[in-house]
Amino acid sequence: MNLVDPTAGRTARWRDRALSPEERADALIAEMTLPEKLAQLVGVWVGASEEGGDVAPHQHDMEEPPDLDGLLPTGLGQLTRPFGTAPVDPALGALSLARSQQRIAAANRFGIPALAHEECLAGFAAWGATAYPVPLSWGATFNPELIRRMAGAIGRDMRAVGVHQGLAPVLDVVRDARWGRVEETIGEDPYLVGTVATAYVQGLESEGIVATLKHFAGYSASRAGRNLAPVGMGARERADVILPPFEMAVREGRPRSVMHAYTDTDGVPSAADEALLTGLLRDTWGFRGTVVADYFGIAFLKLLHGVAGDWAEAAGLALASGVDVELPTVKTFGEPLLRAVEDGTVPAELVDRALRRVLVQKAQLGLLDEDWEAVPAALAGLALDDPRALRGSVDLDRPENRELAREIAEQAVVLLRNDGTLPLRSPRRIALIGPNADTPTAVLGCYAFPVHVGSQHPEVPVGIELPTLRETLAAEFPDSEIRTVAGASVDGLDTSGIAQAVAAAGEAEVVVVALGDRAGLFGRGTSGEGCDAESLELPGVQQQLLDALLDTGKPVVLVLLAGRPYALGRAAGGAAAVVQAFFPGEAGTEAVAAVLSGRTNPSGRLPVSIPARPGVQPSTYLAARLAGPSEVSSTDPTPAFGFGHGIGYTTFDWSDLEVAQQAVGTEGAVDLAFTLRNSGGRAGSETVQLYLHDPVASVVQPVQRLIGYRRITLEAGEETRVRVSVPADLASFTGKDGRRVVEPGELELRVAASSTDVRLTATVRLAGPARVLDHTRRLHAEFRTG
Repeated sequence: MNLVDPTAGRTARWRDRALSPEERADALIAEMTLPEKLAQLVGVWVGASEEGGDVAPHQHDMEEPPDLDGLLPTGLGQLTRPFGTAPVDPALGALSLARSQQRIAAANRFGIPALAHEECLAGFAAWGATAYPVPLSWGATFNPELIRRMAGAIGRDMRAVGVHQGLAPVLDVVRDARWGRVEETIGEDPYLVGTVATAYVQGLESEGIVATLKHFAGYSASRAGRNLAPVGMGARERADVILPPFEMAVREGRPRSVMHAYTDTDGVPSAADEALLTGLLRDTWGFRGTVVADYFGIAFLKLLHGVAGDWAEAAGLALASGVDVELPTVKTFGEPLLRAVEDGTVPAELVDRALRRVLVQKAQLGLLDEDWEAVPAALAGLALDDPRALRGSVDLDRPENRELAREIAEQAVVLLRNDGTLPLRSPRRIALIGPNADTPTAVLGCYAFPVHVGSQHPEVPVGIELPTLRETLAAEFPDSEIRTVAGASVDGLDTSGIAQAVAAAGEAEVVVVALGDRAGLFGRGTSGEGCDAESLELPGVQQQLLDALLDTGKPVVLVLLAGRPYALGRAAGGAAAVVQAFFPGEAGTEAVAAVLSGRTNPSGRLPVSIPARPGVQPSTYLAARLAGPSEVSSTDPTPAFGFGHGIGYTTFDWSDLEVAQQAVGTEGAVDLAFTLRNSGGRAGSETVQLYLHDPVASVVQPVQRLIGYRRITLEAGEETRVRVSVPADLASFTGKDGRRVVEPGELELRVAASSTDVRLTATVRLAGPARVLDHTRRLHAEFRTG
């Protein structure tokens, strides 16, 4: 295939790489007509060709597919999900995208290609690409550096096949675990979410991929945990819980894109919230990238929110508020916006403002360069005239990817309970029971390609290896006889299989029961987007199956492959062991098997609390005193296992706390140190968690909140001195007047193994006047060991 640059021979200021991206964008804007400008502000949803030909518009239920031939002469801003729409061999997908980019560039008079974006929530959402653990497992690792490495690997794969932007990470803080998208979040604490998400952004951006923060802001705080429901939180909850992860990621991760949330907060939709998208994000935090619409989000201003009377009004509201790009396809930013600008209803300056941001980004990506090349790195040097010969030549699931997926999965598996049954020592007979015992996709979240897209194409192979728990247990315990019985489906009501499961348990030395979720979209699963839960009881009849197995008297090891935390009934205190794995990815069952055998010492920590009862939502550890148990309420939200909890096969002693200063100014820092010793018989990792308790404040505060953590690995018998410097800025909160403030007074710094397991407490006093802070405040405690 001969890909010729249609702009060869042209000279223009916007092609000059000696100029800044901003100068190049301004020069190009000056030459463009209004239709050409608007064309850069929209995407078109396409799918790559299985034969390597041009992409084709995607048929979906929200819109009729657009006419590409009619659109392309004025240009095109984005291509939506060419790899993530249907299964396609990666090499042929890359070829299809390259040919389409050439067609796009050739059709418009400036020779500008489109920016291609894809989902990458738990790996590049393409056929044959590595399926990493879901973000809830990232949180369980408490290891930002590991997640930074993963994001870099994802970014390299995307960039190699011609993709420019990834729609991740999700920075929503869990407020109600009934919400179906809990699996997509990093956890229920804003500091954990912020640090891990920032690391992901840094990894993705380091490989040249535009990271997209989502969903800005408040999506996870919807009433009753329902997807796309109204949000009723106050300004203080928004400022102190929802926004801090985004603020940290913008400051420290330098993402180049943000996606608005679908929801409205107190009646104002995020897509029409100028104070949020412009006032806070840009004017205060200094964000300089693009704000993109969540899919169909601008149209929803008319269809769902009722704040716009027609498509033009919806477009004008979004544009004025700060939305720059309409995704996934052209609708309101097309003909309706064109007419509104021409008749003066929408100022033309707003179009130029958004366009400048888009073109600056395209200049940064090399898409305005004279020598821009449509052929991506993965196809460089290959013969492109015979697509059939390319099939299988691009590997998106290389051994190093799979090894990284395994490492994350192993660090994310959380051992909640163990009476000594684990690790298993080659039992003669194992009964492996449960609907997730022999299901390959039980380890995948709803945005993993085999679930998100592959489920609609059952005739196409999965594209990656997904060993079941049955297969990995057989490999881990080759001398054991393993009998596998489903006993029940994930969400069905048929109990007829329970008797067979009980019979199998009766003949075994140990019972491993694999329960949890089936990921899906919009009601096609028990976890995932649009798969919200009415309660946190295990889906279907799984609790009945679990109780029947506990009744056998055999040691029951409960393994949960799930997308959210569930109440476990009497198993929380009565099972021999409980192992929690939040959709741990393609190497997930290998990681679980390694924990069961003891080959891996489990080190994951809960990023969300495990409830003791199924009906106490919304409930997170990050709550005020009134949210706790009391004599005046008949419900008790005390969790079975609290945020940050996790145990392993060794023990740690915490001792010799020293506090350098009993009192510091509200602008100072507290230095403390303690000794951490591995007092067990094998190497292991402990996650030191630092919580702040503010007993008296001018506004109600959570009982405690995480302000720092450090994962520390020690050999058996090894000890280290852990030193922490805690800036007073970390005690700040939003005061009565809406400003962030550090107040004088007594504080407790709790050094803990979890939110429910405080090991050491330092009481300190902040002295001096109250101090008002802004977004430049210090965000982290500093940890040192040795």
